[in-house]
Amino acid sequence: MLQITVNENNTYEVAHEDGQWTLDDRSVALDAQMQPNGLISVLYNNKSYTAIVESIDKKTKELKVRVNGTQYAVGIKEQLDQLLESMGMDLSALQKVEPVKAPMPGMILKIMVEPGQEINKGDGLLVLEAMKMENILKATSDATVKAVNVEEKTAVDKGAILIELE
Repeated sequence: MLQITVNENNTYEVAHEDGQWTLDDRSVALDAQMQPNGLISVLYNNKSYTAIVESIDKKTKELKVRVNGTQYAVGIKEQLDQLLESMGMDLSALQKVEPVKAPMPGMILKIMVEPGQEINKGDGLLVLEAMKMENILKATSDATVKAVNVEEKTAVDKGAILIELE
């Protein structure tokens, strides 16, 4: 069961089991279809809505959704999030993203990201040449690029912070 909070003040319990949706333990008729133009066509209790997801923050599990022209801030808590919260813990606070540091001295050959860009674990971030070898430094977790602290064709020392993530 998911706990959905809309605009930080309305909270709902939502579940989907065996093709049936429930909202606060009440059965509801819900169907959502992604359209080729990026819009989402929603049929909720025989009423039609048009929605678009404007932004997603995977780390905090929050998104901005525009429904029929009105924007909503939506927070999602899965069962694990709810359990940790009941124990006084916050999973998002435990998931600290470390900056990308130079593992050895070298030359920055290519930067493949820019500030504000969302990255996924395993994405290439930059190419560092060291000892005549090209090394692609990759993301160790999903994050957003906060800042790029180096430029191409510049030398860096071991341990230098190359890219800051959030």
